[in-house]
Amino acid sequence: MPNDVIIASWKLLVVRGAVAVVFGIVAVAWPDTTIVVLVVLWGIWALVDGIGLVAQAFSSGASRNQRVLFGLMAVVALVVALVAITRPSMAASAVTWILGIWLLVRGLFELVGAFTTTTSTPRWLLVLGALLDLVLGALFVANPGESAVAVAVVLGVIAVVWGAVFIALGLLLRRRSAEVAELDAAV
Repeated sequence: MPNDVIIASWKLLVVRGAVAVVFGIVAVAWPDTTIVVLVVLWGIWALVDGIGLVAQAFSSGASRNQRVLFGLMAVVALVVALVAITRPSMAASAVTWILGIWLLVRGLFELVGAFTTTTSTPRWLLVLGALLDLVLGALFVANPGESAVAVAVVLGVIAVVWGAVFIALGLLLRRRSAEVAELDAAV
């Protein structure tokens, strides 16, 4: 019985790895399409979330304040869904632009923190991290469309690497299961 679990595990690892590698290759080969698909999927999720929030706003167990809150959240979710589904490129640029602003603010706080805190972390590492956030934030704000494409490519590369790791782990586990089967047969 334990060997059956190991056999299933290595097969699942290899399948997950193969799917990740294929996704990664597609994301690197067609980053624009990848971004559009991811944004549309996000839009569908926002649509489902908005519908759920509308249902909560009209549920009998919600207080008046909760109904208002759920209603406002539903409107935001439905507008986001509408934009993401009908104008995915614009939505991707907007999200990348917001990410850039967040990175800029984070970088500024990290830079101030690097000179005002007393931690065991070397100050130069804190400054380096802050500068990296500031540079990435500036790039994202200045070029949100191109930055979204770059994010898709980076996601693709990460997916390929993780997929290769999963495949290697699956094959290693397969070898181990064969060794266990040989030991069981010998006993």
